[in-house]
Amino acid sequence: MKQSRLQAHHQQLGATFEETTGWSMPGHYGDASAEYTGVRTAVGLSDLSHRGKLRVTGDDRIKWLQSILSNDILPLQPGQGRYSSFLTHKGKMLGYFRVYIQSDAVWIEDVGEVGDATFQALRKFLLYGTKAKMEPCTDTWGLLLVSGPKSAETVKAAFGADVGTLPLLHTMALTINGQQALILRTEETGECDLELLLPAEAVVPAWEQLMTAGAPFGIRPVGAQARELLRIEAGLPKAGPDLNEEIVPPEANLEGKAFSLSKGCYPGQEVVARMDTYGNVRRHLVGLLIQDHAIPPRGSKLFSGDREVGWISSAAFSPGRNAVLAFGFPLRDFSASGTELTVEVAGTRRSATVHALPFYAHSQ
Repeated sequence: MKQSRLQAHHQQLGATFEETTGWSMPGHYGDASAEYTGVRTAVGLSDLSHRGKLRVTGDDRIKWLQSILSNDILPLQPGQGRYSSFLTHKGKMLGYFRVYIQSDAVWIEDVGEVGDATFQALRKFLLYGTKAKMEPCTDTWGLLLVSGPKSAETVKAAFGADVGTLPLLHTMALTINGQQALILRTEETGECDLELLLPAEAVVPAWEQLMTAGAPFGIRPVGAQARELLRIEAGLPKAGPDLNEEIVPPEANLEGKAFSLSKGCYPGQEVVARMDTYGNVRRHLVGLLIQDHAIPPRGSKLFSGDREVGWISSAAFSPGRNAVLAFGFPLRDFSASGTELTVEVAGTRRSATVHALPFYAHSQ
């Protein structure tokens, strides 16, 4: 398995590791509940170096991406970003990512842990003669996530960058340990989320600077288990479990966020437009509150009475609520908030109530 440049630091901090798309990454550092609380109340630092990252260069980079992505990136100026998806011709989701425009390149960051799936899907559309080059950067660039009410203060203390007013999906350039890097304002936890996209050689010094600068604010390292609960609470679906070839974007409530109905042709556009015109979205992404400690695995079936009406895509136990929070995709007639369903876990039906998303909203 691949290891982050921070493997030794994670070990020293007592990390328990999990395999994620061929990488060994921290699942937790001994107390996932405390890591969760740290992000909600102060600041947490996560290593996302395993996450898929692509850099697209060449004279045709914008024109080419505009022709195949579901969202409109033409209006974006350098320093601005936007969510998008990449669809099959049947409108199913092959990828879900954030696109960031820079003066000399376009960065694509997967929202989710999907390995090189995005690269492999996009490269099939990079036709001979197109003046665009895709460079997979997962191994050569690192990604750190600073999250929480004190995240902007921590970044400023570490690097001198004033990012407190950086708009969502905007970027800021800075230099870390002599290396050119980017700060990205993103959505991962429902708090103020700031990512540092930087060459792999700069990951270790950047981590150390953030841990030192964040100490007065109570910074703590955060693993995948706490991040999973944080993102589910925040109502943020991701590629892989939630967004995949079983789903078309309107079913995941991504209107106005990850696809455009007016930009013109792209793979799957006709299907998405038809669903909008005729209102025939078959199912909807919803939150589910399950009064139980057993976490239903992905794909667990949802029932209304004896009728199977959908499935669970993500779930995590919330100590604060003493219940499981989940994302599910029931048929639209069973997607209203308050609808009572059941989910099958290990052969037993558990009650599940449809809950409006997000479960948690940060108070500004």
